[in-house]
Amino acid sequence: MKKRKRVLLVILNLIVYTFAIFYVLPIVWTVFSSFKEEADLFSWPPRLITKLTLINYRNIFSKTPLPLFMRNSFLISISATVLTVMISVMSGYALAKYRFGAKGFVSSFTLSMLMIPLQVIMVPIYLVLSKIGMINTLWGLIIPPSATPTGIFLAQRYLLSALPDEILESARIDGAGELRIFFRIVLPLSTPLIAALSVLSFTWRWNDFLWPLIVVGTPKLYTIQLALGMYAGEHIVQWGPLLAMTTISMLPVLVVFLLLQKYFVKGITTGAIK
Repeated sequence: MKKRKRVLLVILNLIVYTFAIFYVLPIVWTVFSSFKEEADLFSWPPRLITKLTLINYRNIFSKTPLPLFMRNSFLISISATVLTVMISVMSGYALAKYRFGAKGFVSSFTLSMLMIPLQVIMVPIYLVLSKIGMINTLWGLIIPPSATPTGIFLAQRYLLSALPDEILESARIDGAGELRIFFRIVLPLSTPLIAALSVLSFTWRWNDFLWPLIVVGTPKLYTIQLALGMYAGEHIVQWGPLLAMTTISMLPVLVVFLLLQKYFVKGITTGAIK
């Protein structure tokens, strides 16, 4: 029996490592290709490492306002992430620990919203933003995506499992108000949840292309994802600069995930167990 388990474990590890290689290989190929000249990108047989050069990076820094695009992306991603975390934790806490008449309906409605893609509600949201003057502004990219049903659902499931009712009742008996309970008890105990929501929200906002494409029309408000589209023309694609900018655009998401990966896994798994 032990021998059979060991064989199964080896097979599972081989499968996992195979999938990992297939996942990582395109990223590694993109990074190395960003240091190649245009002719080496299409050489046959393809080689991972050839004569490396910084010409592609020099081109994107000299011909495009890359720091401006990065600043816009950071501003949108960080601001939207802060709002997403606060809205999600507050809403999830209310649905998990408060009792009110429409609680079942609100929970079911939030869950049903997970099945509605952005494309369905995109036009109504755009019309609302145009009425209040948020089109072609960074606020139009920050505020609308901040309240996500995914974040609220994860927060609700996490707080149901990780936050005992006894702690809240003890705090109320000691005279603590609801805001003090939230900021002094709920938030500190929700560190894994906050980390998970931060990684997800930052990744969503940083990689978002469709919504900025619709809302923003001024180049000075472009995000890094819209800037990538500048190198993918209708007839000509500048592959070298495109790969260099792609490599740069991957770094912030990778850094955020590596810093918060321990809490991210805990936040996701705790919300799945009750």
